[in-house]
Amino acid sequence: MTTADAALAILPANAASCADLQTVFGPRGPARVCQCQRYKLAPREAFRSFPAAERAERLREQTACGDPRAKATSGLVAYVDGDPAGWCGVEPRSNYGGLVRNNRVPWEGRDEDKDDDSVWAVTCFCIRAGFRRRGVGDALAQAAVPHARAHGARAIEGYPMVTTRAILEELHVGTVGMFARAGFTEVARPTLRRAVWRIDF
Repeated sequence: MTTADAALAILPANAASCADLQTVFGPRGPARVCQCQRYKLAPREAFRSFPAAERAERLREQTACGDPRAKATSGLVAYVDGDPAGWCGVEPRSNYGGLVRNNRVPWEGRDEDKDDDSVWAVTCFCIRAGFRRRGVGDALAQAAVPHARAHGARAIEGYPMVTTRAILEELHVGTVGMFARAGFTEVARPTLRRAVWRIDF
């Protein structure tokens, strides 16, 4: 695969080093703070209640980064010319407690079993500064589909922003264009700004 005449590789997060994963999340900013834990917080747990270092440790455990023999299925890491460039959070939807507890996204208007772990979710994209607008996000969205299917998913869905005029912190969920180009189809519009896009295998 290529993007902007550069070699692009997508690896399961456990096949990437933990140092590379943290390089993608960067030294500062919302991604560094979140560590892809927004939808993993326990009930009544908030970012202010525990340090960012603990969130990073949770991500290491969830991804089993640096251990290619592990059976971890949480996330994908993109490399451009060998440099860590992007992250995509993708795993069984039931693993995301924040989604399960949410009353609107992704549930409103749909009759879904919240505990069905055969439905996978794409919840987060993080593209490293210097690699944005080069197709890395699109490549990650596309790679999430065979990744989920190879691990037994019967469907995969994402919850993108409807408008690209959202602030950067909101765009971590991706845009409708990214999901459309990856072959997803809109199945619900729980809010004016958020949609549910899905592929059934």
